[in-house]
Amino acid sequence: MLMLEYLRPDNLEDALLTLTEQPCTLLAGGTDFYPARVGKKITENVLDLSGIRGLRSIQETEEGFLLGALTTWTDIVDSDLSSAFDGLKQASKTIGGIQTQNAGTLCGNICNASPAADAVPNLMALDAEVKLKSLRESRSLSLEEFILGNRKTAIKADELVSGIFIPNPGKNAVGNFKKLGTRSYLVISIVMVGVVVELNEEDEVMELKVAVGACSPVAKRLRLLEEDVVGQKLNSIEIQPRHLESLQPIDDIRASASFRKIVTPELLKRAIQGVKQK
Repeated sequence: MLMLEYLRPDNLEDALLTLTEQPCTLLAGGTDFYPARVGKKITENVLDLSGIRGLRSIQETEEGFLLGALTTWTDIVDSDLSSAFDGLKQASKTIGGIQTQNAGTLCGNICNASPAADAVPNLMALDAEVKLKSLRESRSLSLEEFILGNRKTAIKADELVSGIFIPNPGKNAVGNFKKLGTRSYLVISIVMVGVVVELNEEDEVMELKVAVGACSPVAKRLRLLEEDVVGQKLNSIEIQPRHLESLQPIDDIRASASFRKIVTPELLKRAIQGVKQK
């Protein structure tokens, strides 16, 4: 009979040692892990990280902010993070119900690597870096380097994500998030947009960072749009077809590719111009 192990270490060193000894599926909040296995046998060793208290934290440093691997959606909402994080806070409020927000983790969301992961566009717009740790080394990858495709990441078998680092945003930066779904809550996004914008006193764009999710295997930064809008008045921004050429929307149960192409420009304008209403 196949013998499986469920392990719940209370420190990071023991967790990393376990990963060198045997393959394990990592468990944090469990809000994706358990629903995916309803009615099925668990066929893998499970390494539950929830006992490592040091991984649940939000720390500010001189260089930026470190969000620990067990930081929950509720932790993000309740934090005093600056207005640049407003989009991430908005997304945190739309993920599942309150129970899911209390248990689910930000890092679990990125490790699940769903094309419709609501945190990802916001984190990309914040230039997020993923902190990876093993007994061999510690390394950092940009979120764009970390998520390789649908349900695929660059994490190695003996590694875990220890946190997400956000470099200091501009002091006047404001974040925003817009998603389109069949309802406002408890819904997987058809299209979503995360932005971080800095304006001058004349409402001209000094800097824009924007990413679109659910329109490609991995959320995409729209760097051409970011370049084109610098110096433009916020209310005069227009989204051109060439700005969206990197997107690869598909037909699925939620919407067609053609519908996604139609609604994305409008959602982008609402997300970008909506920072002024915050």
